[in-house]
Amino acid sequence: ADFAQLVVTQRNGRLVRLGDVAEARDGTEEPRTAALFNGRAAVGIDIIKADEYSATDVSSRVAQQVERIKATLPAGVELITARDAGPRVANSVADVQGALIEGAILTVLVVFLFLNSWRSTVITGLALPVSVLASFVAVWAFGFTLNTMSLLGLSLAIGILIDDAIVVRENIVRHVEMGKDHYTAAREGTAEIGLAVAATTFSIVVVFVPIAFMGDLAGQWFQPFALTIACSVLVSLFVSFSLDPMLSAYWPDPHLEPHQRSWVGRLLVRFNNWFDRQAEGYKRVIGWALDHRFAMTGLAVLSLVGALALPATGIVGGAFFPDADNSEMLINIETPPGSSLDYTILKSEEAARLARAMPEVRYTYTTIGGRTEAVDEGIVYVRLTPKKDRARHQKEVEAALRAQLVRLGGVTASIGSGNFENQKQIQLQLQGPESRELTRLATEVRAAVEQVPGAVDVGLSTRGQKPELEVTVDRALAGSVGVTVGQVAQTLRVAFAGLDAGDWIDPSGETRDVYVRLSPEARANVRDLASLPLFVAGPEGSSVPVPLGQVARVKSGVGPARIDHLDRERVIAVQANTQNRPLTEVLKDIQPRLASVTMPPGYTVRQGGESEDQQEVFGQIFAALGLAVLLMYFVLVVQFGSFLEPLAIMLSLPLSLIGVMLAMLVTGSTLNLMSLIGVILLMGIVAKNAILLVDFAKW
Repeated sequence: ADFAQLVVTQRNGRLVRLGDVAEARDGTEEPRTAALFNGRAAVGIDIIKADEYSATDVSSRVAQQVERIKATLPAGVELITARDAGPRVANSVADVQGALIEGAILTVLVVFLFLNSWRSTVITGLALPVSVLASFVAVWAFGFTLNTMSLLGLSLAIGILIDDAIVVRENIVRHVEMGKDHYTAAREGTAEIGLAVAATTFSIVVVFVPIAFMGDLAGQWFQPFALTIACSVLVSLFVSFSLDPMLSAYWPDPHLEPHQRSWVGRLLVRFNNWFDRQAEGYKRVIGWALDHRFAMTGLAVLSLVGALALPATGIVGGAFFPDADNSEMLINIETPPGSSLDYTILKSEEAARLARAMPEVRYTYTTIGGRTEAVDEGIVYVRLTPKKDRARHQKEVEAALRAQLVRLGGVTASIGSGNFENQKQIQLQLQGPESRELTRLATEVRAAVEQVPGAVDVGLSTRGQKPELEVTVDRALAGSVGVTVGQVAQTLRVAFAGLDAGDWIDPSGETRDVYVRLSPEARANVRDLASLPLFVAGPEGSSVPVPLGQVARVKSGVGPARIDHLDRERVIAVQANTQNRPLTEVLKDIQPRLASVTMPPGYTVRQGGESEDQQEVFGQIFAALGLAVLLMYFVLVVQFGSFLEPLAIMLSLPLSLIGVMLAMLVTGSTLNLMSLIGVILLMGIVAKNAILLVDFAKW
């Protein structure tokens, strides 16, 4: 009421108060965001972890605060954690830790099975905890954390860590069986095998060191993994040359006759005798292979060509990430540009209801606006029941839900995974100087992509046209009366966005923002806007109002809902996801269709998004592997003192891809980031085994 009494001007000796020309009311700012939990209105609080902190630690501490806050809430108010990355990260780390422990136990059992001695098992098995614990020092020194990648490196390296100790211990036992005392056997047996063991270890190190120092996105993924393995393998070499010979020299196995062994020992003796008989059969196979060298060479070449043909022909597909089941997904909602917040809420909730109708869905959490405050865009977070409690994989649920979302009218809905800022997997970026031509080309490309089997959720980044008001200023006329373009813009800003006139402390002591703005009905049509007054200097220092319509033309029109630039050029992205087909196969089918779209001079199309990241990371990995193979060759040249003998070992590396491709074919997997990790590790293992075989054969 006090605002209405404020004097704003004086006309003809009469005071003009604010209440005469405006309405002062206590209200709220126009909402630009909304949140719903299972269809009920909610207030969402987003908590983002800082880079230098642990996700699981921040998550657990936030959860503790949430429990404290819950106890203070009034009746009818709930505080629910709708989405939390902490448990997912913790579960991933726990899975890798479990695999690490299981791998260590199984490795020790296999060693016991073949060495037939619990003392030999203990001596060799000590390399595992010592190497793993020493690797933690390396993780700390490099500034890493015990995350999924560093722990994955340790879990995959478990079998490698004990290799050196097994080879050294087995050679020491062989010297003992030759009649030497344990001290001499430990010293001479270690010295005899030392160069080969060192070469095998360094061959693995040189595989992972180039991988560790890749830059950009690939380096972020692989550096903890590669350096953890390299450091742990170096420690295992040190253990096999120090702790193992010492224990072998001063803690020998007692000699036991077969009848003195326990029932476990007798079973192990039978197993080793059976294995020796199989080894005799293997000798005959090797003998046949040596007698038919050309046949074996031809078989190897044909097998390698057939294996490489699997990904080339699309039988084995490729992707950046394997299909994961994280029990969560996102539905991206886009209503027509210019839609109101209420309309977007309505359509987002329709999509959320379709999701909640599925038996695998626990709840939905819808947010509109968020940090961007775009009221025509929304995200529905869908939380699924745990994987063990449902029959369908997450990808099957997504496909079924996508088929339901197609029936929604007045909205564009797509399903995303949340990776890389929730971008779609395929991003075809069209660049050019002129927006109309760019839009036409993007429309043609979108139509071509929609015809590709497996391409779903196809759309444009511009999201079409949205309604707008076009104010065209007659600069000559405006200049003659003293009106500037800036003055026109400022007047329109006050009319639509409002002007911050300061703060007001109400009687209760609360500080409120004060905004001056045209009433909604005064800015509803073009005619009213054309009558907006612009004040120019009049005679004797007075101000004279000039209607906006006299110096500018105001009309309704449409314009792009969004304008993006890449390398200072306009860009429109044709976006799509994949379903039931690998990413590489969908992209392969898109390329010939793109060739049918004629690009005028100055217009280009390039790949972005996940496909671009895949090409970048895979290219860097293959380049690093090439460097690793070259370094491995130099290590072998030093060991064998020959440039030709290492070629036999190097030729075994590509042949290992035969098993890789067959395994992917049998399991239905794709060539992705995780499978490439296995290929990298396989290169080191193959070289390690080949070195030992060739070195032993030369004895």
